[in-house]
Amino acid sequence: MTDDTTLPFWFPAIRGKKLTAAFDGGRLSSDGGVMLLAEAARRMGIAEKLAAVIPDPRDPTRVVHPLPEILLARILAIACGYEDADDLDALRADPAFKLACGRLPESGTDLMSQPTVSRWENAPGLRDLVRLGRVMVDLYCASYARPPEAVVLDIDDTVDVVHGHQQLSLFNAHYDERCFLPIHVYDTATGRPVAMILRPGKTPSGTEVRGHVRRLVRRIRRCWPTTRITIRGDAHYSRPEVMDWCEANGVDYVFGLTGTKPLAAKLEEVADAIRVERAVEDMDAVRGFAETTHAAKSWKRQRRVSARIEATRLGLDIRYVVTNIATGTAEWLYADLYCARGQAENLIKLHKAQLASDRTSCRAATANQMRLVLHTAAYWLILAVRDAIPKAHALAKAEFTTIRLRLLKVAARVTETASRVRVAFASACPDAVLFRHLAGSIRPGVP
Repeated sequence: MTDDTTLPFWFPAIRGKKLTAAFDGGRLSSDGGVMLLAEAARRMGIAEKLAAVIPDPRDPTRVVHPLPEILLARILAIACGYEDADDLDALRADPAFKLACGRLPESGTDLMSQPTVSRWENAPGLRDLVRLGRVMVDLYCASYARPPEAVVLDIDDTVDVVHGHQQLSLFNAHYDERCFLPIHVYDTATGRPVAMILRPGKTPSGTEVRGHVRRLVRRIRRCWPTTRITIRGDAHYSRPEVMDWCEANGVDYVFGLTGTKPLAAKLEEVADAIRVERAVEDMDAVRGFAETTHAAKSWKRQRRVSARIEATRLGLDIRYVVTNIATGTAEWLYADLYCARGQAENLIKLHKAQLASDRTSCRAATANQMRLVLHTAAYWLILAVRDAIPKAHALAKAEFTTIRLRLLKVAARVTETASRVRVAFASACPDAVLFRHLAGSIRPGVP
């Protein structure tokens, strides 16, 4: 067939000179920054660690595309904004992607095509996915140079709308959609992902959440036996089963709590004082904090409850949190400790919106969970690049889409000779100094 991509096309003339263009520039890549991601992947060994727990029944003597290479190519493509496996059909000959996967740009064979990637997305079974989840937790633990004294882990679920009848998809009346509600767990202080779990589109039960928390904490404690762990979440997770387990296993928690009439009655005196103060001073809003002990009918014991009470011209608004942490004031528990979980929403946005991890369109739930693992691996790579940026630089706290635009979508010409491969980046690259710095600091073996 005739390839018409090399045929010239025209733009309006500039100062009387005809302006033509064609896609005939040679071995060029529009994703030269993928080399930075490749260095981060080699440093973490992320593709090799994931591939090590997936059985590969192929005859080793006939394998053209090793499993670590397949996973790495898919992860790199996701990080560069190519969220569909179909994109590998176009990227398999890209010189920068070939170099990133360890193949020579011209003399090396092309990367795998979409069918190969899709087969391996559907290959892992349930036990394989459990092992993959453990690898992701181990990656999180290994990201610390030494075990921390304490960590706070934010757990939350997010809507993932489906467009078919995939396994685990359910109609959720709150969102008015058929969806999944996958659970995301982050170390919000550092922005590092801990676990991503695909689940049905319904509110999780106490028994389900307890199982997820138990497996997560046990895996972390294999690496960090003395680290103090705090679990933080909204009212979906303040289930008696979860709180009982945390208390029995030395895990701190702070969860949102749905208000009830008996609970409001215990704080009525404080709430009335705040309401009167606002009325007397004729202020728009007056906020205060209080705490009490409370035991719902389903609870086995009294627990500490902190409340934020706010009186406005529209009425009284009270928000509650329940915790087993004995120290700190009511204001600190709510305003400083609990409200800090709002940052987890931004991390979910990075994962779901900027890395397209809601692209869970496979029929099988196991394949969609595998996609969550791959997108989380891509999250790790971009996070590694961002963490290597000097703190004083404007991109040190940039979102992933900005990192991708400024550092990954960089034009590069790749030439291969008998003795070397040369990558020539654009002379006018606005972030050339930073790019050079990152190429040295992310390199494996550099502390």
